[in-house]
Amino acid sequence: MAKKKAHLLGFVQHGVNSHATGMWRHGRDKINWDWTRPPYWEHLARTMERGYFDAMFIADELAPYNNWKGSSDETVRYAVQCPVHEPSTIAPIITGATTHLGVGVTLSTAFEHPYSMVRRLSSLDHLSGGRIAWNIVSSYSKSEWDAYGADMTQRADRYGRMEEYMDLCYELWDSWAPDAIVADRDSGVFADPAKVKEINFEGEYFRCRGRSFVERSPQGRPVLWQAGSSDRGRDFAAKHAEAIFAVHPNVERMREYSNDLTERLVSKFGRAPQSVKRLYGVQTVVGQTRAEAEEKYQRIRECIPLEGALAWISGHFGLDFSRFALDDIVQNIEVPGIQGLFESIIYAKGGAPVTVKEAALIYAEGMGMPRLVGTAHDIVDQLEAFMDVGGADGFMLAATYTPGCFEEFVDFVVPELQRRGRLRTRYEGTTLRENLLAD
Repeated sequence: MAKKKAHLLGFVQHGVNSHATGMWRHGRDKINWDWTRPPYWEHLARTMERGYFDAMFIADELAPYNNWKGSSDETVRYAVQCPVHEPSTIAPIITGATTHLGVGVTLSTAFEHPYSMVRRLSSLDHLSGGRIAWNIVSSYSKSEWDAYGADMTQRADRYGRMEEYMDLCYELWDSWAPDAIVADRDSGVFADPAKVKEINFEGEYFRCRGRSFVERSPQGRPVLWQAGSSDRGRDFAAKHAEAIFAVHPNVERMREYSNDLTERLVSKFGRAPQSVKRLYGVQTVVGQTRAEAEEKYQRIRECIPLEGALAWISGHFGLDFSRFALDDIVQNIEVPGIQGLFESIIYAKGGAPVTVKEAALIYAEGMGMPRLVGTAHDIVDQLEAFMDVGGADGFMLAATYTPGCFEEFVDFVVPELQRRGRLRTRYEGTTLRENLLAD
C-alpha cells in the first residue's frame, strides 16, 4: 500500500511576530531581514517552495486584542501579533518570487461585502496563475468589532450570515462562463453578455445586482480553507472547505476530529471522505542532536512575556483573564471565543488540570499545537504517527524565529520525509488546487 504523502503549509502572519509570542527578540529572528519589505517575503517563499510546501498560510487579526484589562496596551507593548499588515497585499510578492507555491490568505466576512471579496480574490488568482486560497473566517474578537464600530453578533447569527455570504460568492464566481471571452477583433466583440450572468441576489443579509467585474480566474474560484471547531463550525467546514485546519494537542484528539469530519462529510453533505484535506498544526524545533534541539526550544520559551501571553489568550478566547488568579484551573472557565483552540489548552496535559498561567504560556508557544523537539528523524517519526494514526493529510507549521525555523525544516526535516516516501519530490500540477488535492 502506498504511503500517504504530507501536504505542508508555512503558517505565518504578515507582521513582526506570528504564533510564538516574543520571537521578535530571539537572537536568530529576522537577522538582516526587514519584514516590511518584499525581499524578506520573497526569501521565505522560495525557502518553502524549495521544501515542496503547498502554500504559505497567512493568518490575520483585524485589530489589536483589547480584552486583557479592557485595553490593548499589553498587545502593543509585547508585539502580540501586532503590528500586522493586511494579508493579501503580499500575495503577489510571494507568487511572483515562486513558480508553484500557493498563498492562503485569511479574510474576514464580517466587514466586507461578498462582491468586493470576490473581486479581490479573483484578481489575486489571475495574478498568481491559479495559486490562491481563501481561509474563510468570521471575526471572533471583540477588538475587531470595536475597531469597525459595530456590535458583535452572536455566534449563531455569524454562521447564518456566512452561509448566505458563500451563496452569493459562488454565484459571482460562476457568473462568467469558461467560454465567455470571444475577443473577435473583426467584430469588436470582446465578451458575450449571454455568457456573463447578471446576479440578482436578495437575501436576509446581502443584496447584489450586477455582474462580477473580474472574468473567470484560472481556478474558477480560490481554494477554500476553513478551521471550524464548534459543532456549527465543523458543519460549515465540512460543507464548504477543500482543506480544514485544526489544532489538537495529541494524536488521539486528531483521530477523533478526523473521524467526526468524515462522518459529517459523508452523512450530511454527500462528499467523499478524501475530498477535504485535514491539516493539523505542529511546531517543530529541529537540531543535529536532541540536546541541541532542547536547548533551542528552551531559548524559544525564554522569549515569552507572561503578560503578553495573557493578553493573547484573553483576545483569542474573548475573556479578560485578569479576572482570574494565575493558579485558577482553565477547565473550570467558560470562554466565548475560539472553542477548538481552547480545547487544545484543556487537553494540553492529557486532560490533567491546567492553570491560567500554564495555559497562557503553552498557548504563547504555538496555540497549543504539538511541539516536536528533536532531530529530523525524531520529528518525522511523530509526523508519520499523526498521519497514520491521527488521520492527518498534512501539517501547518507554526513559525518560531523566522526565516530560520523554515530554513531548518527544509534543510533537515524535508529530506528525511522524502527519504521515507512521505513528501513529494516534484509538484503535481500548476494550480494550488491541483497540488493540494493530490494524493
